[in-house]
Amino acid sequence: MNWDTYDTWTVVVGILCAVACALPGCFLVLRKMSMMGDAISHAVLPGLAVAFMITGARASVSMFIGAVIAGILTAVFTQWISKFGNVDRGAAMGIVFTTLFAIGLILIRRAADHVDLDPGCVLYGAIEMTPWDTVGLGGYQIPRAVLVVGSVLVINLVIVCLLFKEFRLSAFDPDLAETLGFSSNFLHYLLMTMVAITTVAAFEAVGSIIVIAMLIVPPATALLLTRRLVPMVIVAVITASAAAVLGHMSALTVPQWLGYKSTTTSGMMAAASGLLFALAWIFSPSEGIIQKMLHRKRNLLEFGITDGEEPDRVQENENL
Repeated sequence: MNWDTYDTWTVVVGILCAVACALPGCFLVLRKMSMMGDAISHAVLPGLAVAFMITGARASVSMFIGAVIAGILTAVFTQWISKFGNVDRGAAMGIVFTTLFAIGLILIRRAADHVDLDPGCVLYGAIEMTPWDTVGLGGYQIPRAVLVVGSVLVINLVIVCLLFKEFRLSAFDPDLAETLGFSSNFLHYLLMTMVAITTVAAFEAVGSIIVIAMLIVPPATALLLTRRLVPMVIVAVITASAAAVLGHMSALTVPQWLGYKSTTTSGMMAAASGLLFALAWIFSPSEGIIQKMLHRKRNLLEFGITDGEEPDRVQENENL
């Protein structure tokens, strides 16, 4: 495996994207709104396409604004359909994001006929290319993605630190938060705005398909390992960073083992995060499969029952 400066910058961009996504992702998982990250990551497509059609250029600022507006509107439309249409929130998310995603794909495809806009990059990102797009800073050439995603990471970190108590209370008990004077609606839309901005910032590097893995899988992995919020956030950040590093290393080595030339780093980042989740699911000291099997075995031995003996009686004893 040949490692150079471009590989280092690729990993840095991956870590920044993963951690920036993991911070708001922890609260999405706790609020049981994991699909909202998926919805927003897909629904930003029409915002990108409309911004390009209006301005006629791929200027970063205009497309960033268009995508963020589309992401926020996704959260607003989902809330409206769920509240006023008496529709389950999951169904409302599915209605909104599939409709907007389809519209976005049509518009992106139409725009691609007039400009070198690759729909594949929209879906899967181009993190390997980010080290080549640089800007000057203090006499050094820094990848633009590092500055963009790094700025969003700092913003997310500041918001989470300043409103940590409010986010925690709103995630676990929204009614109590309202009683204590914390607006659950404000915190909800602030979180959705964070997710939208983070999604758009990470969009160019990891694409709309992969960003959902970075939003949800590291926090879900952390939730298997701890039930306390602060350790959960820390573990999610560590897991996200590890997935970025392992993902790029795997993209450089694993395809050669299988006889292929290469694969995408963003895809391997998602695969690495899934692997880390699987390990946590198996070996978690409290929620892991092995621990649950050992717990069941101890219960069987405690009641003097063998594995194949009277399953109904075992269940009755466990319910005592």
